[in-house]
Amino acid sequence: MIDHHYALKTVWTGDRGQGTADYRSYGRDHTLSVAGKPDILGSADKPFRGDVDRWNPEEMLLGALSQCHLLSYLWVCTTVDVVVTGYVDDAVGTMVQTTDGGGHFTEVVLRPTVTVADESMVERARAAHREASEKCFIASSMNFPVRHEPTIVVRESTQLPA
Repeated sequence: MIDHHYALKTVWTGDRGQGTADYRSYGRDHTLSVAGKPDILGSADKPFRGDVDRWNPEEMLLGALSQCHLLSYLWVCTTVDVVVTGYVDDAVGTMVQTTDGGGHFTEVVLRPTVTVADESMVERARAAHREASEKCFIASSMNFPVRHEPTIVVRESTQLPA
């Protein structure tokens, strides 16, 4: 086993002069930074008094799951002789807010549309999602189901007639 370590800085930028004097007195804005990369401007989701123009933690969790599955899937496809030429995921997640102000995700569904180079690859491409899910570091860390509803299509031929 190999340990990998990650670090980032989160800076709250929502002090409006009164700090957290009450629930309405402060902004939820913050900035996530990693050396050498563009900052991510974050906030809370709109129902929690956040800025809709910034990424919220729930969207970033969904994005991390979608991105991790994509990268794991592409790798798995190289090991089973599937040539992927396109991949678009329309991921969705469900979070339940509890009466005590907390909450948790109950599931995420990844809905990738995968384009493969040849009809003979369709079934292997579909099956590769299971292994990719097992290999995804982020999905393996979740305590809720991460389901997959893939669509596999075959790339249209770009050959010119003879």
